[in-house]
Amino acid sequence: MNPIVARHVGVTRLPVDLEPTDAELDAIEDEMDVISAEVELLDALIVLLDRPASEFDGQRVRRAHRRVLAARRDAANRALPPAVA
Repeated sequence: MNPIVARHVGVTRLPVDLEPTDAELDAIEDEMDVISAEVELLDALIVLLDRPASEFDGQRVRRAHRRVLAARRDAANRALPPAVA
């Protein structure tokens, strides 16, 4: 069996280490609440693509939207330095 290989060199060389750095992982961890809330909102909106919205669906979308806003607010407040009085 002959291996299949590319006959030319790739345009962009890939770095040796493709793993995320510790700083990148920490940034993802800090944003995880916002990411989870946005996924929940997206799930609620996807459900509405193929059927008419019921009152329950509307409540679910509003609740998910409020959760996104609260998660973004909390993330922004964590990013601010404490106020000096």
